[in-house]
Amino acid sequence: MSVDISQFPLLALANEPQELRLLPQTNLPQLSDQLRSYLLKSVSKSSGHLASGLGTVELTVALHYVFNTPIDRIIWDVGHQAYPHKILTGRREQMHTIRQKDGLHPFPNRNESEFDTFTVGHSGTSISAALGMAIAAEKEGKNRKTVAVIGDGAITGGMAFEAMNHAGALDKDMLIILNDNEMSISENVGALNNHLAKILTGNLYTSIREGGKKLLSGVPSIKELARRSEEHLKGMVVPGTLFEEFGFNYIGPVDGHDVNGLVETLRNMRGLKGPQILHVMTKKGKGYKPAEQDPIGYHGVPKFNPDESSLPSGSSTMTFSKVFGNWLCDMAQADKRLMAITPAMREGSGMVAYSQQFPDRYFDAAIAEQHAVTLGAGMACENLKPVVAIYSTFLQRGYDQLIHDVAIPNLDVLFAIDRGGLVGADGETHQGAFDLSFMNCIPNMLIMAPSDENECRQMLFTGYQHQGPAAVRYPRGGSIGAEIEQQMTQLAIGKGVVKRESSKAQAGDKVAILNFGTLLPNALSAAQALDATVVDMRFIKPFDAQLVTELAQSHDVLVTLEENAIIGGAGSAITQHVMTNRLKPAVLNLGLPDKFVCQGTQAQQQEMLQLDSAGIVNQVKQYLSL
Repeated sequence: MSVDISQFPLLALANEPQELRLLPQTNLPQLSDQLRSYLLKSVSKSSGHLASGLGTVELTVALHYVFNTPIDRIIWDVGHQAYPHKILTGRREQMHTIRQKDGLHPFPNRNESEFDTFTVGHSGTSISAALGMAIAAEKEGKNRKTVAVIGDGAITGGMAFEAMNHAGALDKDMLIILNDNEMSISENVGALNNHLAKILTGNLYTSIREGGKKLLSGVPSIKELARRSEEHLKGMVVPGTLFEEFGFNYIGPVDGHDVNGLVETLRNMRGLKGPQILHVMTKKGKGYKPAEQDPIGYHGVPKFNPDESSLPSGSSTMTFSKVFGNWLCDMAQADKRLMAITPAMREGSGMVAYSQQFPDRYFDAAIAEQHAVTLGAGMACENLKPVVAIYSTFLQRGYDQLIHDVAIPNLDVLFAIDRGGLVGADGETHQGAFDLSFMNCIPNMLIMAPSDENECRQMLFTGYQHQGPAAVRYPRGGSIGAEIEQQMTQLAIGKGVVKRESSKAQAGDKVAILNFGTLLPNALSAAQALDATVVDMRFIKPFDAQLVTELAQSHDVLVTLEENAIIGGAGSAITQHVMTNRLKPAVLNLGLPDKFVCQGTQAQQQEMLQLDSAGIVNQVKQYLSL
């Protein structure tokens, strides 16, 4: 159910930016307050990302007030911060559907709105995209403006620095807004910097700066002296030297919650030529005290009562992330060589306790997945035992490093790959759909997929003891409910386990389901209806070739089951084995189809893709009837 807009009369007048720009500027502070309240009530009913959006309310209002969107392009990095943008761009009444099946996308998406100029999900892409759009704008010659909004966390990624380096060299007209929510800003500092920003973006300063450059262009030594003098003068009052070295004109920091001050500064900057950076200080969770005090906890929230001071207590279910976190602490206690690395996913990966117990052996590489992988490779070269905890969707960004820096030298790096398979509400940009496919083709890799929580713990131990690169791939959440053995056992590499045997005699339709991962309960349920054999394969590489050959000799159809892309996945290796060895059974590969899977619950996604027990039965019966 959507929020009653009658409670927010000013916001009701600004359903789209064209309407927003009709309001007097004096109304913008009140409008921002109403937008923040609407966002809070909306997310509390629907679940979703909250703290980041609360911090960008005034910035969003100012951007759409000053820039002629959608003709002018605004590119939001990642998109957690873009909920206010969605509300102001014609999607207010649909906000209650966000992150739900057939609802609004969790992040900006080009197919959803013309105001979403770039489809996003992974961080650090906005500056590169903005530069591409700025080049296109120059070719058009229509004075279209381009703005990238990037957070202080996202700008730590190497791609952002690569883009800034290129943008500074090309000298195209574009504006980067650095949304810095690391700290709040005091009144005095805010007033000083807002005043300074008006001076540095004003006509007088700009004309003197540009005129001086022209006047001194023929006198290189004096021109360089003038440049350095300007740099040192600005360096005394603003922290912009780094950005100036990239070729950007740096303005700020300014108070990101002074909407009228932002409007004035953006109006001035809209007319500036060349690459510009505006440094904006905001507070995550602004205006909602619980989120201000705990911005990490309120980053992504379930449905909750905003009048209460805390979120609903989390589920006591033993998730796979918790299994990993517990194993990590236990293993670190036993082996002082263990070093744990994460690319800014401490909470999500279950590493909070480890980071507190072993702070000198915990390394947050920031949002820099390539660096995180090669950091582990460097440690492994010196006889340390690195464990890289990374989401499946983010390992895609470190693929080159996985091949060149880890697999080729055959280094002992263990990858704990969280969010493998269907992830639910985060949608197509975050599905762990491809890891089994893109790892399976890499030599020297050991790849495992547990069917339950206990198997996950034992596989982590197995991968840790293995000589060479190893990966344990497990899903988001966890409700298999297996009893977890504290004793750690090294599994026999490449050996599957038969979980159920068919009672059928050889009759032309004897089926064996070869399961990879946590779809095992679905496979067992389907096997009851089909009277099929079920095998927990456990290992993707190397798989149990001997067991597959034996099953091929006693069954008519081998069905492979995985929560990964069918193309190149675990099942494709089984098919190849059957064909290469001229074995007789037919092979049916079940998994994720050749399309991107949109948001919904994990159960809804499994049902939609026919990977629940009923869907498996249906697909097998259809295949048998061919």
